[in-house]
Amino acid sequence: MAKQAVVLGASGQLAAELRRELQERGYSVAAWDRSRLDVTDSGAVEKALTGLQADVIFNAAAYNQVDVAEKEAKAAFEVNALAVRNMAAACRQTDTLLVHFSTDYVFDGCAGHAYTEEEPTHPLGAYAVSKLAGELYARAYLDRVLIVRTSGVFGPAGRTTGHGNFVETMLRLAAAGQPIRVVQDFSASPTYAPWLAGRSIDLAERGLAGIFHVGGGTPISWFEFARMIFEVAGLSPSLQPVNEKEFRTVARRPKYSALSNAKMERAGLEPMPPLRRAVEDYFARRTSAPNVNPA
Repeated sequence: MAKQAVVLGASGQLAAELRRELQERGYSVAAWDRSRLDVTDSGAVEKALTGLQADVIFNAAAYNQVDVAEKEAKAAFEVNALAVRNMAAACRQTDTLLVHFSTDYVFDGCAGHAYTEEEPTHPLGAYAVSKLAGELYARAYLDRVLIVRTSGVFGPAGRTTGHGNFVETMLRLAAAGQPIRVVQDFSASPTYAPWLAGRSIDLAERGLAGIFHVGGGTPISWFEFARMIFEVAGLSPSLQPVNEKEFRTVARRPKYSALSNAKMERAGLEPMPPLRRAVEDYFARRTSAPNVNPA
């Protein structure tokens, strides 16, 4: 009998890759977006998850509008924190493994090196606080939970999802024909969704729990990442580097939030391939992006 997996947040780019990878590995997959299950409704979550009694639940549902969250802190907290509490409470009843995706934004970016799982957290804004609260709820309710922190996720399905991703934003700006300004003093480790999905499932299948970082493996500034994207795409727009003072955002962001994958690699998982290869694969698969419709 096939193992049963649930993917929450099914309309997102990561969920599309989780669904595809799980099905390729022989899982029976239920992929639900908010129209199928409102994760902020504790009663609905309990009924759905305890009724199905899946082997593993992947929570890719998130409120990820970082700047908007400063005005909608309650909405961000409901999805990123209280909804995780709802899932954890249901998983506790059925002893189901919860795989919850978190973010590099739980750090303040002041360390100056790629963060490990053991380093102290210090979120800088409403979105970041809500994501850290989600981690805490999951760990408070469950003895066995897998928390995967990642950074700057981009996947082919981002072409059709509501908020897209950094690659699609750059392509849209290039098509507009105007100069493109990108910060050069903020760095992260952009992560390719298909590889993130695969390694997250690997961690779950090995019975691992706790916090694991699964970042792109390449610390890079957003300006350099944009330049790489245009090089691979064969485009030559007017790309201008700017700094934090020139490009203020509503929410504070960590200036250097790259993640170390050392713990993941010590667990026996393959290192992330080079970022440029991820971008090349993105464009190769972009026109045949995975279906993000829930089922």
